[in-house]
Amino acid sequence: MRFEHFIAKRYLFAKHHVNFITIISYLSVTGISIGVAALIVVLSVFNGFQNLVTSYLISFDPDVRIEAATDAAQVKLSGLYSQFKQKGYVYVTPFIKSKALLTNGGYSQTVDIKGIDFTSRNVRNIFENKILLGEIFSPTESSQNQILLGAYLADRLQVTVGDTLHFFSPNDAERLIANPLAYQTKKVIVHGIFLSNNNDYDATLAFLPLQTAQQIFNYKNNYDGIELKLNNANDAFDVKMQLEKVLANNFSISTWYDFHKDLYSVMNIERWVAYALLLMIIAVAVFNILGSLSMSVVEKRREIGVLKVKGVTGSSIKKIFLLQGFYIGVIGTLTGFLLGGIIYYLQVTYKFYPLNPLEYKIDALPMKLEFWDFLTIGGASILLSTFASFIPAKKAAQINPVESIKWE
Repeated sequence: MRFEHFIAKRYLFAKHHVNFITIISYLSVTGISIGVAALIVVLSVFNGFQNLVTSYLISFDPDVRIEAATDAAQVKLSGLYSQFKQKGYVYVTPFIKSKALLTNGGYSQTVDIKGIDFTSRNVRNIFENKILLGEIFSPTESSQNQILLGAYLADRLQVTVGDTLHFFSPNDAERLIANPLAYQTKKVIVHGIFLSNNNDYDATLAFLPLQTAQQIFNYKNNYDGIELKLNNANDAFDVKMQLEKVLANNFSISTWYDFHKDLYSVMNIERWVAYALLLMIIAVAVFNILGSLSMSVVEKRREIGVLKVKGVTGSSIKKIFLLQGFYIGVIGTLTGFLLGGIIYYLQVTYKFYPLNPLEYKIDALPMKLEFWDFLTIGGASILLSTFASFIPAKKAAQINPVESIKWE
């Protein structure tokens, strides 16, 4: 095998003059390098945006959510809550979720209301980092009739911290219909305004302390489910599988990925479509390898004949040309990795492509390199390059040595 490597390297690197075949080989390397660099840069941008979006969502969402699917399951939630509290998660909190109508004079908005346990220190830590105005609910003072609003929701209702809102829940609608004269409007005070960096949450979500939500929605001491925050968000999938085995069909279990599954799916589809399209650049360069090696076989017909006369087998001749395609792929791939790495470094360090932070929440195009990107891009590039050399290698192996040297 060392012999084949030696000959292949001589054919590629020991050029005493530049001819048309050499130029095509250089173009092949250049095309592969540009294609690999483009793939590295584009996929790192996709990685950067996906990592950024995921960090925004995970920082505000629980990692695992357990919801009662039946009335019988809801009764068991309190027992599960006690078990989970002993397992050392970052936090465990019961929750209640429902719809409500908030009004402020002529402004009104239907919102998603969520009640969770704000007496937990770790729950409060997560929300304190998101508070834009006001403050989080105090665990010692009474938080009765206080509410946290998303920033866009507060803007739509034209309220700020300390303002009073009228609160209509589904239970209030039933009471109003049953006895309109005795009905009294509930009022809540805006205690804080949060900014989660999720536009949907900031425009439609409001939080109540768990006990307040239980009272307003007539839950007594019950709740809809339990939310868990894990030490490592990626463990959520294993936790979900374990819980599904134990809890069977009585509970609905979701992970942070399930909450925004459509969004993550779209980002993955876009990523693979970009990968497939940019791989075409490498494929075009690969055709140049096919052409250059085919002409090289014709040019070196005499040398191939001499090698065969000296005892070199057809399989060895085939390996020589396959190795040429392999080397071209390796050189182009490594050069592309270097070029893509330089672009990545310049963007991360000097932010050559800035963004408006007021519009995008970041000041520059995010990029993140992943090991698996190098593996898939490099593997595809080298594999295509080697595959392109198969036909010329096969033709070289079939050359008749007598015919190739009989006029010499």
